[in-house]
Amino acid sequence: MRLLITQETDWIKRNPLQQHHLAEMLSLRGHEIRVIDYELLWRTQGKRELFSRRQTFPNVHKIYDNAKVTVIRPGIVKIPGLDYVSLLFTHHGEIARQIEEFKPDVIVGFGILNAYLAVKAARKHHLPFVYHWLDVLHWLIPFKPFQPLGKFIESRTLRQADKVIVVSDKMKEFVTELGAEPERVEIVKPGISLKTFNPATSGEPVRKQYGITKDDTVLFFMGWLYHFSGLKEVALELARTKRDNIKFLIVGEGDAFENLQRIQKEHGLENTMILTGRRPYEEIPGLIAAADICVLPADPAEKVMHDGLPAKIYEYMAMQKPMISTKLLGVMREFGEGNGVVYVNRPEDTVNKAMELMSTGQVRELGIRARQFVESYSWDNITDQFERILEEVSHPQSPTPSP
Repeated sequence: MRLLITQETDWIKRNPLQQHHLAEMLSLRGHEIRVIDYELLWRTQGKRELFSRRQTFPNVHKIYDNAKVTVIRPGIVKIPGLDYVSLLFTHHGEIARQIEEFKPDVIVGFGILNAYLAVKAARKHHLPFVYHWLDVLHWLIPFKPFQPLGKFIESRTLRQADKVIVVSDKMKEFVTELGAEPERVEIVKPGISLKTFNPATSGEPVRKQYGITKDDTVLFFMGWLYHFSGLKEVALELARTKRDNIKFLIVGEGDAFENLQRIQKEHGLENTMILTGRRPYEEIPGLIAAADICVLPADPAEKVMHDGLPAKIYEYMAMQKPMISTKLLGVMREFGEGNGVVYVNRPEDTVNKAMELMSTGQVRELGIRARQFVESYSWDNITDQFERILEEVSHPQSPTPSP
C-alpha cells in the first residue's frame, strides 16, 4: 500500500507523535510512506531567508531503525502571516504532484489547511481520504479570531472524509457534532511501546545528573509547553510552600518556556524547578524513570484540553508511574478511577496531592495499576487497527461520499 500523509507541523524536529509510530510501523510492514510536512519552527530555528525551497528527506526514521519514511517539505514565504497563505499554494501543488508521481492508495490528513486541500484532491482523483484527529486543532490557532475559520474548514473536511479517526469517545462526539457521519468515525487510541517504556529502566543516572537525591520527590512533565499547561501555577505553588524536598522536572520547549525561566529566577527555584528543554526521544524513558509522579496540570477551562488524550499519558503509565491530572473530561472518561490516575480541581492543587500520595504510600500501588491499564495498547495492536481501516477505505464496499 502507498500512503500519503499531510500535516502542518515539523515531522523531523518535533518529538514523535502517534503519526510517527503508525507511519514507521507500516513502513516496517512493507508499505510505502510519504509525508508532506510544514516547517512550523521556522521563526525560531534555521537560517534567515525570505523564501524556503522545496526539500525532500528520504529514509527518515525517528523511532524504529529500519523504518523508511520519505518527507517532502514544500517551500513557503517566511513572513509571519504569509507563511500560511503561501502554504495554500505550495501544498496544493505538492499534493497534486504526489498524486501524479507517487500514486497513493490512501491519503491521511492530520492538519487543517492541507487536510482540506488533500480531501479536495482526493475527491477529484477518486482516492480515499482519512482524517485523523489527535487534537481539536482550531483551538490551537494562536490568533483567536481565526479559530472559527479553522473550525469551518475542519467541518468541511470532516463531511467529505471517507473515514475519521479520533483518539477518544469524547472526541468522537465532538467531530460528529461538527458534521462527521457517526458510522464513518472510528476510535484508535494512542499506542505505547511496552519494550521501550519499561518500568525496569533506571532513573538514577538522570537524578544524579540534575542533583536530585533519593529523598527528593520528583514531579514530572514533558511535552510542548503551552501557557495553559498549568506549569506556571504548579511552579508558583512550589515557591509559595517552599517545599525543598520536591523537584519539578520539566522536559520540552514551547510558548511558556521563557515565562517559566523568569519564574524560576524571580522566585529562587533554580534548585527546585528543572527545565531541560527539548530532549531526544531515546532519553525519554530514563527521564520518566527519574520521576515519582507524573503530572498533567492543564487548565480545565481551556477548551483544547477537553477532548484530547495526549500520548505521553500512556508513556507515563507504561513506566509504572502514577499521574496527577486536573479534571479534564477526555482523561476522566478514558481512565476513570482506580487505574493509576488521580484528579485535582486546579493546577496548583497538584503539589499538595503529590505530598498526600507520598505520605500515604499510595504511589507504588497506583503505578502498578497504571501499567496494567496500558498493557493492551501496544503499537502492534494499534497499528493492526489503523492498517485495517486503511485497507477498508482503499477497497470500499460502497460509493465514496460526494463533496
